[in-house]
Amino acid sequence: MNCIFCKIIKKEIPAGIVFENKDIIAFKDVNPIAPVHVLVIPKKHIISVADASDDDVLLMGKLIMVAKKIAEDLKISNKGYKLLVRVGKGGGQEVGHLHLHLLGGAYNV
Repeated sequence: MNCIFCKIIKKEIPAGIVFENKDIIAFKDVNPIAPVHVLVIPKKHIISVADASDDDVLLMGKLIMVAKKIAEDLKISNKGYKLLVRVGKGGGQEVGHLHLHLLGGAYNV
């Protein structure tokens, strides 16, 4: 598999990791669009939300709860932040591995 996010999960490519557990890894986006821009991804390779199954319900919830924890750890939760999931090329998804953008510190993104 030639998925860049899977390579980050396997530690084949370095990343600015801010969180990791057995199911999820989160790292700083290399092309940030906000002062805080973290990608939260499942370690399980799921192409997009459209490809998630009923078996992934718990994992999808964990993604949001991890994003909440990271926002608290990065001290942006009091001011507010945005969670963004792009689905498919038409939705602006550039990497074929489900990922949640945690954006903070800017109000126009």
